[in-house]
Amino acid sequence: MSNVSTLQSLIGGRWLGAEPHMPLHSAINSSLIYHTHAEKIDFEEAVVYARRTGVPALMQMDFQTRAQTLKALALYLMERKEELYAISNHTGATRPDSWVDVEGGIGTLFAFASMGSRELPSSNVLHEGPAMALGKRGGFAGTHILVPRGGLAVHINAFNFPIWGLLEKFAPSFLAAMPCIGKPATATSYLTEAVVRMMHESRLLPDGAIQLVIGSTGDLLDRLNGADVVTFTGSADTAMKLRSNKNILSNSIPFTAEADSLNCAILGPDVTPDDAEFDLFVKEVAREMTGKAGQKCTAIRRIIVPETQVDAVAERLRERLSKIVVGDPKLENVRMGALASKDQQRDVAERVAMLAKGNEIVYGAGDGFAPLGEGASEGAFFSPTLLLCRNAMDNDAVHDVEAFGPVSTMMTYSGIDEAIELAKRGKGSLVSTLCTKDPMVAARAVPGLAAYHGRVLVLDREAAVDSTGHGSPLPQLKHGGPGRAGGGEELGGVRAVRHFLQRAALQGSPTMLAAVTGEYVRGAAVQESDLHPFRKYFEDLKMGDSLLTHRRTVTEADIVSFGGISGDFFYMHFDEIAAKDSQFGKRIAHGYFVLSAAAGLFVSPAPGPVLANYGLDNLRFITPVAIGDTIRARLTCKRKVDRNRTDERGVGQGVVAWDVQVTNQNDELVASYDILTLVMKKN
Repeated sequence: MSNVSTLQSLIGGRWLGAEPHMPLHSAINSSLIYHTHAEKIDFEEAVVYARRTGVPALMQMDFQTRAQTLKALALYLMERKEELYAISNHTGATRPDSWVDVEGGIGTLFAFASMGSRELPSSNVLHEGPAMALGKRGGFAGTHILVPRGGLAVHINAFNFPIWGLLEKFAPSFLAAMPCIGKPATATSYLTEAVVRMMHESRLLPDGAIQLVIGSTGDLLDRLNGADVVTFTGSADTAMKLRSNKNILSNSIPFTAEADSLNCAILGPDVTPDDAEFDLFVKEVAREMTGKAGQKCTAIRRIIVPETQVDAVAERLRERLSKIVVGDPKLENVRMGALASKDQQRDVAERVAMLAKGNEIVYGAGDGFAPLGEGASEGAFFSPTLLLCRNAMDNDAVHDVEAFGPVSTMMTYSGIDEAIELAKRGKGSLVSTLCTKDPMVAARAVPGLAAYHGRVLVLDREAAVDSTGHGSPLPQLKHGGPGRAGGGEELGGVRAVRHFLQRAALQGSPTMLAAVTGEYVRGAAVQESDLHPFRKYFEDLKMGDSLLTHRRTVTEADIVSFGGISGDFFYMHFDEIAAKDSQFGKRIAHGYFVLSAAAGLFVSPAPGPVLANYGLDNLRFITPVAIGDTIRARLTCKRKVDRNRTDERGVGQGVVAWDVQVTNQNDELVASYDILTLVMKKN
């Protein structure tokens, strides 16, 4: 026993734990591999350390520097990934299973680092604009801002993805300047401890940014306040127990749950065994049944197929499942590993027995199940199990009982509306897949499915070329689902960061709104000088630096020349008679001519700090410009984002967004847009 390591918690900046407590066993052969620690955690210390050390340290950074830190951390962990793979083997995961957890988790850090650097400002105030006028004279305006809450995030995770589960929550909360206390499920907490130990050893994170709890959360939830956030992944029963905590309720502490659900896959009524979509469907179902030994919150639990195709689907699935080699993941030919623990093995067996009542077992342990590997008979292996329910509209168990392992139940339907109703019987799920080759079937089914599922995958031969599959949550898209799936949202790009920020309505003069948001608001005070804004380096530019250009009168020759160059001979620009009958009553200039003419008015042509124009945002043509109208432009520095990057020459640069307003001789706004540019730094 002396050779068995005792896991430690990271509390208050130090590692706690020396006395062994609960034994943890390998899922492969039940050998003793770790102990949890017996020392009690002082959760008051953990909370105070997060508030007094973690919050101030994170607030000394801004969104951009936190994004850069995430990227550096991801690079550091990627260099040490093989250490994590070696430990992951004890969870029963194959190399592909571990890839989802290890590199999927690290990849999520990369993804949030990238999204943060592209979409978040160089400050700690995220403007959720645009601002809107609240008065007739332009002196009063309103908008929304998102700011760090000043609290901590408690992330309670499930056993199935000990690394990804922590990192996919840590990344957005870190960007939002919330220190986190991670609490992994005890059964596989040794893998979470390993990655947190690496994160701590990297010295890339500010003090207090992350703490780790091995074992019970004790009275942690009782010590939180309204500035804090709790996230949970696990069973619906545990989610209910935690979210009903008296302190959580009385202080309105945000609680986000992502619970296990009875996800489904539907084979469209248009698909036959001769179609490519039929094989795609069977492959997807088999992959979801056996990947991670079926221990995925997104796994397909209900297989909904036309009653005319049920036998063909069953035959193909039996054939594919019979080829799955189960055993020790270290063996080269093994394709499915073990469940995470013997407790999990017993739980799945009990639930299969419940599902089997009144239904058929199409494939299971009786079909030659014999896991490979030394000591495998003592491991937590479970046979892929496929059941068939022929009366799913009248059978509640198949819609209520989840066996969290390599277990799925086929059920039949007689029309697409019945298939949708069967899908809804899951009472809210994380994901559903519809496999069809008919766009009209998709158009009919998806709205009904979307009301009960957090994500809908429409799978056909075209999507299959690049599809990441039914069970793969992506950082860019929402992960979560309604009803029994928890009602929460994770991932979803910068939306995930917003969940950890506090939204507030902001009212005041445009000048005050601009000062608070760090973003120019129309109507705010501007600074004009003899030096053209395009002649200023990134460091010298200030929000509100502005140029009001000289004027230009639009002529018929301008319109004719632009039409000849662009090839745009739309009647509104060239047909005098037709134009008179239009809503404008006369010929007007091309919108893109107005855009080009405005650029000619404000661009400073000589080489200088402005390196490149890489796009326009929010372009609107508001008032038509006719022959004889006179236009001018106002160019104003709207916002600056310092990404702390250099180009291939080593020249530093930042991103500047410019507000452009084009007006006519009556001071009417004719065009409005933002220009995005790269601007050189002095150094």
